[in-house]
Amino acid sequence: MAFAVRGDIDLPVGVDLPGGVDLPDEIPLPGDDAATADAATADGGPAEAGPADESSALGGLRPALTPQDARTALAALPETEAAPAGLPDYERDDYGERWADVDGNGCNQRDDVLLRDAQPETVRTAPQNACGSDVLAGTWLDPYTGVTVTFDDLKDEAQAQAISIDHVVPLAEAHRSGAAGWQPQQRVEFANDLDNLLAVDGPTNSIKGDADPSRWLPPDSSSWCGYAVVWVSVKTEWSLSVDAEERAAVERVLADC
Repeated sequence: MAFAVRGDIDLPVGVDLPGGVDLPDEIPLPGDDAATADAATADGGPAEAGPADESSALGGLRPALTPQDARTALAALPETEAAPAGLPDYERDDYGERWADVDGNGCNQRDDVLLRDAQPETVRTAPQNACGSDVLAGTWLDPYTGVTVTFDDLKDEAQAQAISIDHVVPLAEAHRSGAAGWQPQQRVEFANDLDNLLAVDGPTNSIKGDADPSRWLPPDSSSWCGYAVVWVSVKTEWSLSVDAEERAAVERVLADC
């Protein structure tokens, strides 16, 4: 299936997201402790290591930083203007093919993320070309709203538009924070970095757009710590800068973790 971009969001070609979404005032908090236990390999091997502090988790992402580590790392990030003067315009095509297979496993990054983030034993896959695990159906706990969603046919455009793969640190935000000066291959690697990709509710992702945490945080406040830790982890790993309002917003979140 081919994908196009609406702002900073990749969707099936020909599909448009609704203009907005009404979220309930109170959203059930996710209770997904079993997911880590179910991550053990089928042959009885050990599960992948989780974060040192479970509050650092965000959906299928398990950053190594704790909130305390993230506070230290945030303080070390360089600061820049929110919209640096003379910056070249952001163009999605400058960040390479949408959902390339950068790890060489035969599946594009969208399928890799959908498979990683699906609730245990719910996903249905089928071989497609070189990919042995093209995701067709499954159940996901959206980390941004705390709502569980199930799809029985992700080849149906109406269902495919309802689940997006979000760049936690959006490409346009990275562009403003230092990526504008990168070589093309580094941009491609960033755009497909699994540590910055997350399966989320499509309409909520549309509302987020390319905003940083000073302008947008997930509707479900129980995910704020994980969101802030992942944000700092990605910016640290890729040597990206922060602006003053962004730093202050992330500091406020991390102070309550």
